[in-house]
Amino acid sequence: MKTDSDFIKIQKQLRTSVWNAMQEFKMIANGDRIMVCISGGKDSYTMLDILVHFQKHSDINFELIAVNLDQKQPGFPEEVLPNYLTEKSIPFEIVERDTYSVVKEKVPEGKTTCSLCSRLRRGILYDTARRLKCNVLALGHHREDILETFFLNLFFSGKLETMPPKYRIDNGDLDVIRPLAFCKEETISNYSIFKNYPIIPCNLCGSQPQLQRQAIKELLIKWEDKFPNRKAIMLNALRNVSPSHLLDTDLFDFLDLDQSVKDDSHLVI
Repeated sequence: MKTDSDFIKIQKQLRTSVWNAMQEFKMIANGDRIMVCISGGKDSYTMLDILVHFQKHSDINFELIAVNLDQKQPGFPEEVLPNYLTEKSIPFEIVERDTYSVVKEKVPEGKTTCSLCSRLRRGILYDTARRLKCNVLALGHHREDILETFFLNLFFSGKLETMPPKYRIDNGDLDVIRPLAFCKEETISNYSIFKNYPIIPCNLCGSQPQLQRQAIKELLIKWEDKFPNRKAIMLNALRNVSPSHLLDTDLFDFLDLDQSVKDDSHLVI
């Protein structure tokens, strides 16, 4: 059984990881109004908990509002999040959109629903952020999400790309941040057990056992078991990129090596 000292250690690890990510990528600034996207899963609960902590105990002055998108999945317990957020005295809004029916209608049986579901959800959340006068959206993706996305793109899309810790949407009016980018999923899971969050499962994507992402997750777990600390090394690799040692002519001018070497001289090769 885990003890109070275990909880304190885990809490410190998460807060340190989030603070380091916030500082390194300048995720939050004075005056920001942040829409924290809450799904009812362990990751978003943990993200909200830590952001509330830094709102109270850091020297950055920012606002938070929690937003849940109720996608009308069958059996969704509508009372859980309002009760939790009210108890914690956190400002919130529940946005109701029946994307579940749209996805089930448009996606053939047996095909994955994630892509369409994500697009629909993203558009609704962007519109909600604008209506609520927020300039930043916070999403609860963690280290494993970033690594899994990298390998999904590498193996199935033929590109070196993953979830960035921070980006500005195409319209230029909203920034999206991922405060848990440096946090281990296992640590988040343990923290959520300590905190006894009222977890709400996703009945839409959670019922798709053949997802490519699940296969990648299992592969990374096997690598980590065989080669401990492998995930940390891979995350560091994503922060240590050398364009001159890849094959992308948009990132490095192989035709004008004299100028390219000057531009690339600061990179580790």
